[in-house]
Amino acid sequence: TMPSIFSYQSAEVDWCEGNFERSAVIAEYYNTVSVGLWDGTSLFSFLLLAPLNFLVLEGAVKLPLFLAGIFSTYFHMTLSYVGQLLDELSILWTLAVAYSFWYPQAYFPKCIKTRKHFFWLTGITTVISTLMSFIKPTLNAYALNCIAFHLLYLTWRELKKCNDQRVHRMAAVMVMWWVLAITSWISDRWLCWLWQAINFPYFHSFWHVLIAMSLLYCCPLVIYFDVTYEMPSFKPKLEYWPSDSWPVVVPYVTLEEPHKQC
Repeated sequence: TMPSIFSYQSAEVDWCEGNFERSAVIAEYYNTVSVGLWDGTSLFSFLLLAPLNFLVLEGAVKLPLFLAGIFSTYFHMTLSYVGQLLDELSILWTLAVAYSFWYPQAYFPKCIKTRKHFFWLTGITTVISTLMSFIKPTLNAYALNCIAFHLLYLTWRELKKCNDQRVHRMAAVMVMWWVLAITSWISDRWLCWLWQAINFPYFHSFWHVLIAMSLLYCCPLVIYFDVTYEMPSFKPKLEYWPSDSWPVVVPYVTLEEPHKQC
């Protein structure tokens, strides 16, 4: 009989960490626990985007991000086929929402004239990508990671037009965390034999934590560029909590309220 798509270990992907070594219920213990850190850090980054916490925008992005954490936890706990697809598709949908709200209008294709038209383009692309993800699920994670190169390209384009050293510093730190994260992901995927030989197959759990750190810097950076385009009179500025001098900080965006014209 065919195994149920909800069954434990029915997924096409199995990460390097040994299964059921720490728990009889949780397949990949450290991968599952580390997702909680990823989800918490990601949501924490959105909570500190004041004063840009507009209710609609905040909810539109935080909800799919929160669901991505829940589905990733379910996937690593069960290694089920459904869990794998929910994990990957929730990330795809989160990226789609972020692109819909924050993709600079200056980079719209020439055939797209308004944000509403771009919403439709993003929605159609997301539906097609969702259907294609069922064809070869083992390729989904690679495709999702490739989107990061487009985001890095956009960041490079924006940095060329920006002289603010705080912005350049935040972008550099974001890229540093991303490089560490993707290195951990690739190491777990391609060098599993080595890590199992030395009894340290935990690099995918490192990926969860490191990509959360990268996202912590990415979100305020995206917000900064978005306000620069959409509300330039507010003069956005990047700040660090608790202090610029601390080695590990939480970045956020502040706005200078424009003076009212008489």
